[in-house]
Amino acid sequence: MSRKPIIGITMRLELETERFYLGRDYSEALEALGAIPYHISLIPKADYISEIMKNVDGILLPGSDTDVDPLIFGEEPRPNLKKIIPEKENTDLMILAEAEKLKKNILGICFGMQVLNVSRGGTLVQDIETDIENCVKHEQGKPLARNSHSLEFNEESLISHLITNKKDVRVNSHHHQAIGKVGEKLRATAWAKDGVIECIEDTRAERFVLGVQWHPELSWKTDNLSRNIFAEFISACKK
Repeated sequence: MSRKPIIGITMRLELETERFYLGRDYSEALEALGAIPYHISLIPKADYISEIMKNVDGILLPGSDTDVDPLIFGEEPRPNLKKIIPEKENTDLMILAEAEKLKKNILGICFGMQVLNVSRGGTLVQDIETDIENCVKHEQGKPLARNSHSLEFNEESLISHLITNKKDVRVNSHHHQAIGKVGEKLRATAWAKDGVIECIEDTRAERFVLGVQWHPELSWKTDNLSRNIFAEFISACKK
């Protein structure tokens, strides 16, 4: 039997209790589809990150209840900015730098996609509702797994390869920020009807680097696209 790939997942930090934590959905999706989830504490120290990265086959950067500090991409904070937790973004950015050096596979989800873009010199739209005219609803609320808005996509892309029914593609949505300028060696490959970027991919073919703005961990049991995202990521990590 071949060894199951180990996938590192960065956690969250609850300020009130000073606890690291993570929703169960990410780990359960990885385990069910053949990987070993490995939780990474938010300790932004180079030696810690270096040792972690030697022992994982891929990195999943999950969603977060925080925003990326706009000063990182050269902007001042706008009024609708949510809380900033430096330990979160600094750990994710250090992991991304090490993943680039070691050519590790990456799946970024929501905040994870946004911090991936920023790590490559890209920018973010700080608040969709105030910055994008005639936007669709991107903070859908409950039920969380409901696919709430449609998705347009580039036919020549990884995400297109993972879509089984291309006639009516819909995804869930839980974010108020979005990709602005796309970062280096990345390209946008899927969009909401209002033009908000919903997926980014690495322009280099040698490894799996994918960011999605929706939450496949919420719907992998019932949605083929969500399941295929995890399955393809895990398959790449096995190699």
